Amino acid sequence: MLQDLQALFDSAESILLIVSVILFFSIVAGKAGFRVGLPSLLIFLGVGMLFGSDGLGIQFSNPNAAQFIGMLALSIILFSGGMDTKFSDIKPIATQGVILATFGVLATTFITGGFIYYMALWATKQPILTFPESLLMAAVMSSTDSASVFSILRSKGIYLKEKLRPTLELESGSNDPMAYMLTLLMISYIQTGGMNLGEAVLSLVVQLVWGAAAGYLLGRLLVWIINHINMDNASMYPILLLAGTFFIFAITTLLKGNGYLAVYIAGLVVGNSKLIHKKSIGTFLDGFTWLWQIVMFLTLGLLVNPHELLSVAVIGLTVGVFMIIVARPVSVFLSLLPFKNFSFKGKCYISWVGLRGAVPIIFATYPLTAGIEHAGLIFNVVFFITILSLLIQGTTVTTAAKVLGMVDEPERKDVFGIELPDGIKSAMSEIEVTSAVLEHGNKLMELTLPDHTLAVMVMREGRYFIPKGDTILKEGDILLMISDNDEALLQSYEALGITDYTMKKN
Repeated sequence: MLQDLQALFDSAESILLIVSVILFFSIVAGKAGFRVGLPSLLIFLGVGMLFGSDGLGIQFSNPNAAQFIGMLALSIILFSGGMDTKFSDIKPIATQGVILATFGVLATTFITGGFIYYMALWATKQPILTFPESLLMAAVMSSTDSASVFSILRSKGIYLKEKLRPTLELESGSNDPMAYMLTLLMISYIQTGGMNLGEAVLSLVVQLVWGAAAGYLLGRLLVWIINHINMDNASMYPILLLAGTFFIFAITTLLKGNGYLAVYIAGLVVGNSKLIHKKSIGTFLDGFTWLWQIVMFLTLGLLVNPHELLSVAVIGLTVGVFMIIVARPVSVFLSLLPFKNFSFKGKCYISWVGLRGAVPIIFATYPLTAGIEHAGLIFNVVFFITILSLLIQGTTVTTAAKVLGMVDEPERKDVFGIELPDGIKSAMSEIEVTSAVLEHGNKLMELTLPDHTLAVMVMREGRYFIPKGDTILKEGDILLMISDNDEALLQSYEALGITDYTMKKN
């Protein structure tokens, strides 16, 4: 069977057939897994393992290729995550998020690294890994995974109190650079047999500062280019944005900054700026991000040899449980010690959603490509712990929020999904017709609204229609309103007893 499967790769058409089947199977399996509460990303990882060397027999053992695919995917995922994050959401928790992404990662590395080294020393009377190698393994796993956190929090559709969601997304989107740099520093330390502490700290600071500055400046430049290039074909704008993302990552990395931090901050800048065709660009990027998440997890699933995971099950389970129960909570509580805007239960929830995912596995390929002595052991343990984290933490994101009382009331959804061009200086709002509104009359003309205000569309039981003055309104109707005087409109809403509305202003 293995020979028959490998023979399929003799032509481009056969490769395309296999890839399309794997992608289709992944999507269907992800949908089925979601219904039973399994994270889609865990399913994609499992599909990769199913089609891999210990499954249907696809041979893939190139860590350099996996590393490159991971680099491309992470650039897109981090940029997309930044675009979907509002400055207004992260501004109140920016300091806390940055501390979690830096000090929290550092604390996790040393706590976990010390545990790995002394656990093995206590159990076997001789270290399996040296202390630097133990720190390397811990550094690889020290960051929470942006792909997993973004995907799981958003797919679950839960609303969290105390601004927990933007805190978790800011942390996961910005802590990869710290883990990446610690990984490279530990590899360099092991290879050279030592390192100047001052040089190491300076390297960390330079990469973070230069990465943040490059991300902001190049993000502003990308916004200007998109808004002024004036393309005839609107479909080209998402491609331009994609090219800008890769350029920002590459040029920042080549200039000794941190590319992952740069693309995340550039995404924040672009997502919080006025951008032409913003909605269509966002739709394209969402789909493209999902494609690369699938490709990344499938690739990593193909890279691993599942039978090798059995030999590291004991150490993987021990270290994984320690990280979930001890290392992550201790680093979170230490990082947030000076801040009072998170309750004890809020900190517990942040500790619990310390998901590991594709990023640690990708970082675990760096010791493999660098030829570190115990790189294979490190890779397999990290892979095992990633599966453990997705199984335990990824499946209980909603349950933990409910148990800790962190679930908030959902925000009202944007029913019509319409955006006005930036040049139109009007306000658009959606209101829900309630019994209190109907007390003033059940016809549209009987609503007292300010001048230059129109009700342009009604949504009733999933059906959309354009209203007239004598249109009879019903409880539960959603009206789309456009006005040149948003202050007067809000005052009229208050007079009519309308409390459930959304407002968009250009």
